[in-house]
Amino acid sequence: MADASLLLRRAGFGPTSAELAAAKKAGYEATVAALTAPAAPDVGALKAPVPGLGPDPFAGLSNPTPSQRSKGDEERREQTKRITQWWLDRLTVADHQTREKLWFFWHGHWATSVRKVIRPQLMLVQHKTLRSSLDFATMAHRMITDPALIYWLDGQLNTRTAPNENLGRELMELFMLGIGRYTERDVKEAGRALTGWKIDYDRGRAYFSPASHDSGRKRILGVTKDFDAHSLVDLLLKHEACPGFIAERLWFRYASSADLIPMSTRDSMVRAFPDSMAMLRKLFEDDAFQASAGKLVKQPTEWFVGAMRQLGLRPGRLSDEMLTYALNALERMGQLPFAPPSVEGWAAGAEWLTVGAAQVRLNLAGRIAQLVPAQRLTPEDVAHVLAVETWTNRTYSALKGTTDPQRLLTLGLVSPEYLVT
Repeated sequence: MADASLLLRRAGFGPTSAELAAAKKAGYEATVAALTAPAAPDVGALKAPVPGLGPDPFAGLSNPTPSQRSKGDEERREQTKRITQWWLDRLTVADHQTREKLWFFWHGHWATSVRKVIRPQLMLVQHKTLRSSLDFATMAHRMITDPALIYWLDGQLNTRTAPNENLGRELMELFMLGIGRYTERDVKEAGRALTGWKIDYDRGRAYFSPASHDSGRKRILGVTKDFDAHSLVDLLLKHEACPGFIAERLWFRYASSADLIPMSTRDSMVRAFPDSMAMLRKLFEDDAFQASAGKLVKQPTEWFVGAMRQLGLRPGRLSDEMLTYALNALERMGQLPFAPPSVEGWAAGAEWLTVGAAQVRLNLAGRIAQLVPAQRLTPEDVAHVLAVETWTNRTYSALKGTTDPQRLLTLGLVSPEYLVT
């Protein structure tokens, strides 16, 4: 029998006990349909409106004084903290959990970090761009001229007299085709196609400078043409490797980071390309998805947001001290939204289970448990609240050994049954 619990844990950020009960009552097929084609609008998400950051503190300052620079740097840090808190809050309160999880997936796919981009306004522009479409073809066209991605991969330095290969290489290797499906010459020629894009930092947008663009003919993947950014994206979208590569990435994050995607599953998902939600629906309906139970470790952000949802808490209402603690903990566990460590995105699987990460998670779980009003709890109560189907004998023994409700919640949040899906 198809497991609705597995579906809800993988499709969103952690189901509440009420959501799990409703899914079991509705049945697996109906739940897949509801998750992948949710009714609009998302009432829950309306509780977390996008924050208005205002202009970058350095806008209009060509030569800031040391005092202005110090003040501006601090304001940027606060703005970054504000949008990170907002996103975690939205992930928690949104009703359309599958959409939110998919948009978070795309953030990791087009991995761009505020640590280099510096300007949180540009990160928020990119965030809105990712949300503007779940059609991968549309998304790819919009992202290739996204100012944060351009800056992240030095695209603003890419000119006809000094071509830069960074964006062209990652566009093929990490974003659209995958390793080994292009040559070094293809990368160089793609770099030429992407020349000419500049960034208007004050307005938070990219613009095309014809004088900086190499308008000559380029030969890419066996096709000769006077490629530019958008015709390059069109070429990659038509490449036979592109749909399968996106299917592989979805499998990696939603099914198993250890096993290769079965060919039949891949083919089924490819037929739904470029609609990424439709591809995800095909995955959820596939027997291989059910067979992948126990093959994923929750990402730190997924774990934190799930705990918030299930315990009735909101990141947007945390004290500044607790928020700072939580964001530091997420960073130390290896996953802070808006700050992936590299263009390759975040780690997966056992890499989330290091000794250091385990200690940080335990400490954060304890702090989260302290936010829950005091109440009498049993191991069965904790399982119900955290939507855990059952405890192993080992975990149950540990839980039954304490009557402290905060300790019970802490142990439940760091248990293997909660961490591994």
